[in-house]
Amino acid sequence: MCDICNILPLLSSSVVLRPYQQACLDACHAALNAGATRIGVSMPTGAGKTTVFTTLLSQIPSPKQSPRASRSLIIVNSAELARQAAAHAEATNSNWKVEIEQGTKHEATGLADVTIATYQTLLQPRRLAKFRPEDLKAIIVDEAHHAAAPSYRRILSHFDPSIKNPDPSFEPPNPPHLIPIIGFSATFSRHDGLALGSVFERIVYHRDFLEMIKEQWLCDVRFTSVRANIDLQGVTVNRRTGDFNATSLAHIINTDTVNNLVVRAWLDRASDRKSTLVFCVNLAHVRQLTRTFQDFGVEARYLYSGTPANERRALITDFKAGSYPVLVNCAILTEGADIPNIDCVVIARPTRSRNVFSQMIGRGMRQSPATGKVDCRIIDFVGSTSRVSGVVSIPTLFGLDPSEVINDEDLTGLEARALPLLAEDIPEPKSVTYLDYEDPFALVDSFSGAPHISRLSPNAWVGCGKDIHILECLGKGYIRIEPVPEDGGEHSS
Repeated sequence: MCDICNILPLLSSSVVLRPYQQACLDACHAALNAGATRIGVSMPTGAGKTTVFTTLLSQIPSPKQSPRASRSLIIVNSAELARQAAAHAEATNSNWKVEIEQGTKHEATGLADVTIATYQTLLQPRRLAKFRPEDLKAIIVDEAHHAAAPSYRRILSHFDPSIKNPDPSFEPPNPPHLIPIIGFSATFSRHDGLALGSVFERIVYHRDFLEMIKEQWLCDVRFTSVRANIDLQGVTVNRRTGDFNATSLAHIINTDTVNNLVVRAWLDRASDRKSTLVFCVNLAHVRQLTRTFQDFGVEARYLYSGTPANERRALITDFKAGSYPVLVNCAILTEGADIPNIDCVVIARPTRSRNVFSQMIGRGMRQSPATGKVDCRIIDFVGSTSRVSGVVSIPTLFGLDPSEVINDEDLTGLEARALPLLAEDIPEPKSVTYLDYEDPFALVDSFSGAPHISRLSPNAWVGCGKDIHILECLGKGYIRIEPVPEDGGEHSS
């Protein structure tokens, strides 16, 4: 019997796992027992991945060759996520000593059973040196799609010699045992071309959010695509990330014309919603769109990276309590925000990043029966058939024009295009069309997705039409399957 199986009866029963969470744990145990040490788990927002990885840490034993290696390190990318993970860890095992390593407010000893650390803090050599490889039994990387970035590899290479440090003079460690490094993310891919395979060997468990909705682990979702005359052809593209440059994009999006359209569409389709979260391009857009909501008589507030911590907590607390209906933000609540009562998400900024788009809509997918939430309305403002190549939207996420989602290669040509038109030159839209999707499964089945493949394989295959299917491989490339013609001219797979 495996070491992990021996300790399972000793664990606290205070955490009740959902069936898919247990299946995820089983997949992780199987991979680790088979010898894998760098594995990834793909679970959608709202699936309870923090519960899964804290439970997993309680089940991973110390390695036989290093019986004193009993500590665990959880790496996160924000103070909010650090606090959430610490609370989950304490709930998972009341006997654990749990500490946070973050900024100037939280300095851990390095001796706790579980330490939650922000990657920004661990980039300081003194803070990283507290965590010795010989003392660790496991490392968790939350929001693991960031793990291929140079900053994360500077940290992870400290614990695993097979992870390449970007500094040529770095001397790899020689730990007495291989430390399992387990990454969790809702969006296990990168838009900037960096290969996650440089950190993780394979993804051992994948769960699609449509499955979660169908099984009622996530709330029902209603989609509205707003088609309007918004021209993105001149918007420049960041060569590193592959997404739109915020300043260039704001020239097109942050105008009276478009802001009025956003608010009017919200009044038409979502004015009865209790808690709407709006995503904007930059700070100027956040402030202007908030004022536009207010000019229409809607109580709206905003937050951004410069909002003081106390004010930010108060804004979010009031929003959770339903004290006001609209919260506008820019890139602050994309990851790690646990606000279950959100029943409407307004995407007032186009993006070329599938990760960013998935994270934005994921903010509204948590169940919240205590607040009377039945479903979440997603409103997308780039639902135009004339959009530039690569823009991710509701239809592309569900199988419409999937080639645009995966064909993001010509970044140099896009960035070299002319600067966008001045804001005052943006024409009034001649017409606006709403497309309401009451049933997301009907949306998937109606277009060139891969509903039949999803029933045959647990992997995230994307249907491209004509029986062609694509599977992304951790940023290193794609697997493509398609019918092959036989000599007689007929096709076989």
